[in-house]
Amino acid sequence: MLFRSKKVVLAYSGGLDTSIILKWLQTEYGCDVVTFTADLGQGEELEPARAKAKMMGASAIHIEDLREEFVRDFVFPMFRANALYEGLYLLGTSIARPLISKRLVEIAADEGADAVAHGATGKGNDQVRFELAAYALNPDIKVIAPWRLWDLSSRTKLIDFAEKHQIPIAKDKRGEAPFSVDANLLHTSSEGKVLENPGEEAPDYVLQRTTRPEDAPDEAQMVEVTFERGDAVAIDGEAMSPATILTRLNELGGKHGIGILDLVENRFVGMKSRGIYETPGGTLLLEAHRGIEQITLDAGAGHLKDSIMPRYAELIYNGFWFSPEREMMQALIDKSQEHVSGTVRLKLYKGSARTVARWSDHSLYSEAHVTFEDDAGAYDQRDAKGFIHLNALRLKLVANRNKRVAK
Repeated sequence: MLFRSKKVVLAYSGGLDTSIILKWLQTEYGCDVVTFTADLGQGEELEPARAKAKMMGASAIHIEDLREEFVRDFVFPMFRANALYEGLYLLGTSIARPLISKRLVEIAADEGADAVAHGATGKGNDQVRFELAAYALNPDIKVIAPWRLWDLSSRTKLIDFAEKHQIPIAKDKRGEAPFSVDANLLHTSSEGKVLENPGEEAPDYVLQRTTRPEDAPDEAQMVEVTFERGDAVAIDGEAMSPATILTRLNELGGKHGIGILDLVENRFVGMKSRGIYETPGGTLLLEAHRGIEQITLDAGAGHLKDSIMPRYAELIYNGFWFSPEREMMQALIDKSQEHVSGTVRLKLYKGSARTVARWSDHSLYSEAHVTFEDDAGAYDQRDAKGFIHLNALRLKLVANRNKRVAK
C-alpha cells in the first residue's frame, strides 16, 4: 500500500464486485468505508444497495437520484456539440464518470474522508476518467483502485474472498457472466466474454433496451422535439424536464430498434476493445439537434463547431471533462447555441431516425433566396460571377505556376 487512510468514499453499486471492494478496504486498510450509490437511470432498484452496505458495516450510506443533474449538466452540454467519438460513439459511459467523481469528492469533503475508491479495472478507460476528474476537483485527494492493487485476479478468487467474508453471492454470480453491462439513462454498454471476438456477430440476447430493428413495428412513427438554445425542452408539444425527455426518447427509440452500435474502439490506455452500445434516446436527440441547427446556425459558426467536435469528443472519452480546454470549447459551443431554438419532426422506422421537417422563429432559411421561381430581386445571380473570380484567383495562379515550371 502506498498510503494509509482512515476513511474512504467508495462508488458502490451493491453488486458483488463493489461489495468485495468494500470488505477488502475494511480488511486491508482497516478504515471506515462510506458508500455512494447514484441513480443515473440504470434501471435498477437501489434500496437493496443500502441494505447490503448497512449489513457490511459501511460507516455512512449515500444514495442519490442524479438523473436530472446528469442529463441537464452533462448530457445536454455534450449534445450541443453533436459529440461523437471516432465518428460513431455517443459517449454514454464517458459522460457519466465526471459526475460520479464529482459527488465522490464532495461526499469525501462532507464526511471528512481523505480518499475515494472505485471498481474500475486496470485495463479500461473508466479508471482514468474517475481519477482525472477526482484530481481536477481536489488535487489532495487520494484514490484507491483495488483492481490495480489486489491479487484477486480471477472470478474464482473473488468468489473465495466473498465466501470467506460472508458476502452474499447471488446464484447467477457464481459462474462467469456472458458479458459485462454498464448502464445509465443515456445508454447501455455491453463488453467482454461472448463479445470479445470482433469477427463474430453479437448474439441478440445482448440487447438490453432496444428492439431488434427486424422486429420493430412495421409502421413508422412521427415525433416532434422542441429545442431552446440547443437543449431539448419538449416532446410532441409537452414540456418536460431533461431526464424525462431522455427517458421518453429512449422509449421511442428502443421501440423502433434505433441506436444500436457495434464498435471496435481505441481505448485511451492503448488497446482496442469491442462493445455493443445502445443509445436509443441519444440517437434521436442527435438527429433532432442536427435538424434544428440546419436552419438556425450560421454556416461559419456551424463549420467551426464541427471542426472542434472530434477533439471535444476525445477529451470527454479520455476523461478530461474538468480540463481547461474542454471548458474553453464548451464556451464556444454554448455561444453557438444562442439561436438554436425551434422544433424538429423525426420519422422513426426500423432502426432509423431521420429529420423530415423543421421550423423556427430563429430560422436563417430564406425561401425567397433559394426558390427556382421568380425571386422578385432577392438575389441577383450576376453577383456570383465576381464571387467565383475572386475565389478562383489563387487557383489560377497555382495552375499558371505549375504550367511554367513543368516546361
